[in-house]
Amino acid sequence: MAFEINDIGAILRKNDYPGRGIIIGKSSDEKKAVFAYFIMGRSENSRNRIFIEHEEELQIHPFDITKVEDPSLIIYSPVRVNGKKTVVTNGDQTDTIINFLEKGDSFENALETRCFEPDAPNYTPRISGILNFENGFDYKLSILKAADEEGNGCNRFTYAYKPTAGVGHFIHTYASNGNPIPSFVGEPVPVGVGNDIDVFVWLIWRHLNADNRVSLYVRFTDIESGMTESRIVNKNEKGV
Repeated sequence: MAFEINDIGAILRKNDYPGRGIIIGKSSDEKKAVFAYFIMGRSENSRNRIFIEHEEELQIHPFDITKVEDPSLIIYSPVRVNGKKTVVTNGDQTDTIINFLEKGDSFENALETRCFEPDAPNYTPRISGILNFENGFDYKLSILKAADEEGNGCNRFTYAYKPTAGVGHFIHTYASNGNPIPSFVGEPVPVGVGNDIDVFVWLIWRHLNADNRVSLYVRFTDIESGMTESRIVNKNEKGV
């Protein structure tokens, strides 16, 4: 069977609520490690957020502090760095992974201590990724999801990749919109990745549902030098 590289724009157009999503891959010229992270929201509480970059790390802040209802599952640091490893996740498991890495432990062992989000009846999956620059570049993606509709048990899946030029892998929290919202199924989807960060940002942002999209972060890292270039798009911007 042929290895199909999908168009991320076409995937996003077909799903008005993929929830939160991670893409990790390698630019087509093989010089850059690429990752993207986006968040969406249906409620006012979920939509009341912005991304703020602080040095190499990314933080989520409330756009309007007076409207925050429950910060427990919406305010966290999606991107943190430990040495030559970059972690990107959709929740506070970012901190769990970093804590394990600081002790010389592994990405997988960190996630053995975590489970899906306690937001019944959705039981939102926890999705996580790690980019490793210790010997060139490689990456992993993980999803922790409920074993059944009642949340009786947590299934853990980890996918390890040898980077391929022009290919990324996309994982997200929800298969589609709904009530309750159905979780992502299957393996991370291979998608095309180019060389231009602004083109990639625009490709993702313009195909996310305009009502539900909240924020997008994209980073390109030069594999040889370690130099990074990043972009943030926030639907909520002060003064807009």
